Amino acid sequence: MTILEKLQRLADKISQEVSDVKEKRYPDSFQALGSDKVIIKVGRKYANIDVGPLHNMSGRYMVELDTGEIYGIKGYGVIHRGHHYGNLDTINDWYWGEYTAFRKS
Repeated sequence: MTILEKLQRLADKISQEVSDVKEKRYPDSFQALGSDKVIIKVGRKYANIDVGPLHNMSGRYMVELDTGEIYGIKGYGVIHRGHHYGNLDTINDWYWGEYTAFRKS
């Protein structure tokens, strides 16, 4: 599986889990709110993963393309090595539906 396929798997997982959380929290207005989109922007060294409605996207994760390691961000385009969320091979060990990912028990 290529790095782009793995990134797409991560984006799909984030999208599904964020949508599930939103539907659970706001059952009456879920259709009006719509679901957040997940966009991958691939650069030379990192891939940025942005999450949110199209009119207000927010950077949430950065993936190191060489290693597949997933990190949070300090500012857009700046990785936060202190916020490490595994790698692209361990995405099923994490829950991605909240604002930041956390390891499943």
